[in-house]
Amino acid sequence: MRVESLEKAVEALQRGLVVAAPTESFFGLLADVTSGAALSALFTLKPRGPHQGVPILLPNRAVWSSLILELPDLAQELADAFWPGPLTIVLPASPQVDRRLLNAGTVAVRLPGPCLAADVVRAFGRPLTATSANPPGATPPTRDTEVRAAFRVPVEQGRLLVAEGAAPGGQPSTLVAVEAAGLKVLREGAVTIEQLNQRFTCCVRANGF
Repeated sequence: MRVESLEKAVEALQRGLVVAAPTESFFGLLADVTSGAALSALFTLKPRGPHQGVPILLPNRAVWSSLILELPDLAQELADAFWPGPLTIVLPASPQVDRRLLNAGTVAVRLPGPCLAADVVRAFGRPLTATSANPPGATPPTRDTEVRAAFRVPVEQGRLLVAEGAAPGGQPSTLVAVEAAGLKVLREGAVTIEQLNQRFTCCVRANGF
């Protein structure tokens, strides 16, 4: 993204708007997780069920501790091994995190690898949502034209800013919960279970986010 476009995205986020930008895989809907109004705008665009969490992008690792109850050594080791990159780590959430972002009291976060969304969250300086930029049940988009078509009215009304360009597609981020008994893979994605098992002991269960 050009400097002027990056500044435009940050300005839109500061005004409580939602920005669609490429992540490591698909276009994501970015909204300020610290703003209740911004999250309401996000959920107007893409409603979520009561048991669906929303993954969060971090601008840096230092912000992580503000979103969770505690940071176990195992979670830090996991981040050391795979961040920045497409691995989302799930931990019990801090009471300060908006409940609409949680799944069973947990929050899912990652420090993104190289992508436009990573540039935006770093420039913004606060955590952003990273739910895929598609209506519920639709295929996650990889091109700005697909996002504009899916959200034509919000785009025309100026409620959604869509960055130009394309995302690479492929696998979404892998979701790993850090629990007392160890690691559980909630969704296998770009980071494979084999890669995780080379460093950690994991087991698999149903999707959580």
